[in-house]
Amino acid sequence: MEATREETFFSRDREFYRSLFSMMLVVALQNLISYSVNMADNIMLGAYSQEALSGAAVVNQVFFLVQQMAISIGDGLVVLCSQYWGQKRTKPIRQLTGLVLRVAFCVGIVLIILCTLFPRQILGIFTSDEAILYQGMQYLYIIKYTFLLFLLTQVLLSALRSVETVKIAFVISCLSLVINICVNSTLIYGRFGFPEMGVVGAAIGTIISRIVEFLVVLVYICRKDTKLKLFSDREMLHISPELRWDYFHVAVPIAAASLLWAISVPMQTAILGRLSADAIAANSVATTFYQYMKVIVVAMASTSAVMMGKTVGKGDIGEVKAAARTLSVIDICVGLVLGSILYMTKGFLLSHYALNESTAVLADQLIAIMAVVMVGMSYQMPVGSGIIRGAGDTKFSLYLNMISTWGIVMPLSFAAAFLWKWPIPAVVACIQSDQIFKGLPIFLRFRSYKWIHKLTR
Repeated sequence: MEATREETFFSRDREFYRSLFSMMLVVALQNLISYSVNMADNIMLGAYSQEALSGAAVVNQVFFLVQQMAISIGDGLVVLCSQYWGQKRTKPIRQLTGLVLRVAFCVGIVLIILCTLFPRQILGIFTSDEAILYQGMQYLYIIKYTFLLFLLTQVLLSALRSVETVKIAFVISCLSLVINICVNSTLIYGRFGFPEMGVVGAAIGTIISRIVEFLVVLVYICRKDTKLKLFSDREMLHISPELRWDYFHVAVPIAAASLLWAISVPMQTAILGRLSADAIAANSVATTFYQYMKVIVVAMASTSAVMMGKTVGKGDIGEVKAAARTLSVIDICVGLVLGSILYMTKGFLLSHYALNESTAVLADQLIAIMAVVMVGMSYQMPVGSGIIRGAGDTKFSLYLNMISTWGIVMPLSFAAAFLWKWPIPAVVACIQSDQIFKGLPIFLRFRSYKWIHKLTR
């Protein structure tokens, strides 16, 4: 690729800004509302009992792995398809989507089988408390069936996002949230003549929400979508060996990087779970609000990946560099705002939980740590997983996660918790430290511009 216009530090393409901010806003709102489906379970169960909250939190560690699988499978699709969309070629996008739907279906079935055969063994990784295990197994018994629906829905939404169709994701998230809250408030506490079901009621609310999400996106694609026309012919059933190789060549490093990082997160939670019951409850509360802010960062990364892929597909390397610099500055500014909001609202947020005094004090300390971590994450994730990966370099994140997570963070966290016996806030700071020190290698890689790869045939 060669530059076709004068290169400037910031992008001067008005269409770029128009697409960026409209897509980022919709994706951020969609992510916020989508995360609120799980948040509704968390808050309502937190008000119901601490054991029910902790049981659901343990299962949500398993769902987190499922979520990362869905994201990595979908991101591989977005990286390739957005470049084809930059060239306005939709046939390869339909073929790739058909392939990835089959992959997601197989992954979902395997996950359901594993959770059916080994529920206690899986949840036992994260806690040894029998009361929490009992609540968690009740929750997992129902929630495991949402894994398949979630994977398929996310693949379809990724295909739509790659061609800049994002409003439908916002609509289905709104519907899902309303349904989940209504069912939860009815079944958890036993209102309107229904029995009091506690954690089981929360699981039923979630599975109904996931069914609605899948059906609505399926109807939209079949009846309303005019860009992809996924089910208009049999192209989704056939894919060339070359295109199949392209997908796995892109997706495998993304999946490996995501898996390396995702496995470490429940293990980090397991470290806290082995320290005390207060630690797992306080961490659940703190990370809930952290994750709530994080969905905005994820939206920045998702939008950046689409914008960079589309720009690379057009072939203007000067605009690729200018767009990347623009996005990186926006990322830093957003991170500072999010970190400040999280810190200043921690007292108000904690007031909604029925926690004992020691757990509440610990949760307050952990949220303060998360506010600092938020700033680092808001740079490293959108630049590493959005700009660099979206432009075609999918291996850098793999190497970075391998070294930072398993070479530094995990050994440091285990040593802090079990060898040095540090206080819980210090252990959490070690667990989250990669969100800060990843920034330097990502910045150096970003400055090299060696991450610009054209992937289309």
